Amino acid sequence: MTGPKDRLGRPMGSLRLSVTDRCNLRCEYCMPEQEYVWLPKASILSYEEFDRLAGVFQGLGADRVRLTGGESLLRHDLEALVAMLAARPGLRDLAMTTNGLLLAPRAAALRQAGLRRVTISLDTLRPDRMLAHARSPRHADVLAGIDAALAAGFAAVKLNSVVIHGFNADEVTDLLEYGRERAIEVRFIEYMDVGGATRWSGKAVMGQEAIVAAIAARYGQVEPLVVRGSAPAERFRLPDGTVFGVIASTTKPFCRTCDRSRVTADGTWFLCLYAREGIDLRGALRSGATDAELTALVADAWGGRSDRGAEERAAMPDRGTLVTLEGLRADPKQEMHTRGG
Repeated sequence: MTGPKDRLGRPMGSLRLSVTDRCNLRCEYCMPEQEYVWLPKASILSYEEFDRLAGVFQGLGADRVRLTGGESLLRHDLEALVAMLAARPGLRDLAMTTNGLLLAPRAAALRQAGLRRVTISLDTLRPDRMLAHARSPRHADVLAGIDAALAAGFAAVKLNSVVIHGFNADEVTDLLEYGRERAIEVRFIEYMDVGGATRWSGKAVMGQEAIVAAIAARYGQVEPLVVRGSAPAERFRLPDGTVFGVIASTTKPFCRTCDRSRVTADGTWFLCLYAREGIDLRGALRSGATDAELTALVADAWGGRSDRGAEERAAMPDRGTLVTLEGLRADPKQEMHTRGG
């Protein structure tokens, strides 16, 4: 069937499944507090439920699936879900985002199960900065995870680096060099004012222009590549052919081409990363809804979608944090780590 389009003419394309809300890091831009309220275990979707939802969304055009968290590898036996999804005919892509801490011993099994691509978060090359920023001394485990991913033979390995003034803005070219030496595409992400970024400030944002300028100062002329379409990153090429990307959600929102939506670990469907409310799919799943009924529910909601969260935030004259700490404590589903980024 032809998939639905929303009110801005955007089709479904990419589905992010957050398999857990838990994480083993406490990054300042995502989970800066000491304590969190976790989703009740009974509310967490089973792998069979995730697989069923993936089939519903795929039937409506979402033929690219990304597994996220929290930290996705904290979910036990994730390889089983990967195998279920990989067996779906017509699924064009199956990827995972991870912080890399637990990746080294599992990369080969994930690849064997059918995972095609992996994106690993690497915000700094300095262990002391990781300890201060993410409250973890396990920097070496992240690097080992990257090496294991390369050895496992994934179709692509990418690195995500959130760039923040006062933290790692001086490492942009070093991070790019780390990726260049390993033939890994690095994607720099502007600091976003979503969920757990309760200390966000516009002054802390290193925008795309500044990122590209810093890279050009070291490597020479930077060439913009073709228009990204629905992909979040705008890509660039160095004189030696090295490609990197910048996800400029804060300074150059790309809402008009966004084809992504997110299902949380407890089955809440968010049509926009900035959305304050989601749609309960778990209730329908567990109350006996047929696939046809689930399809109708999802298609109807997508058809009414008009979300432009990043654009609306960018237009605010006095832009501050999206959700206060008190608001997050009242509703943990506003947290970035529950939505998978």
